[in-house]
Order: sequence, then structure tokens, then C-alpha cells
Amino acid sequence: MQTFKVTGMTCAHCERAVTRAIQASDAQARVRVDLQAGVVEVEGDLSDAAIREAIEEEGYQLQ
Repeated sequence: MQTFKVTGMTCAHCERAVTRAIQASDAQARVRVDLQAGVVEVEGDLSDAAIREAIEEEGYQLQ
């Protein structure tokens, strides 16, 4: 499981946007978003770089 600290996520829309962006590249990826902690956990076949790119393309920043 890969874990990313993400800033700027505040609502259910943010959660859906991040999840869809990651699953667009790996439909089987399991994505868990914790809005309060600002954490995205991904279980799947994508590289860290691919996940980071998907999240950043949605307008969020990784720490």
C-alpha cells in the first residue's frame, strides 16, 4: 500500500476527484481518502510517480 500526504482536499467532491483520477489509470486500484488527515492510500499496480501525477492533475499538492 502506498500512502501520500495531500493538501487541499476538503470535501466529498475532492475525495471523488482523487479516487477517479487514480482509477482512470488503474481501474482495480483501491483508494482510501482520509480528508481530516489529508492522506490518500492506494493499493494497486501504479507507480508512486503515476499516482502523484494523477493527484496533482486534479489540482492538489503532495507534501
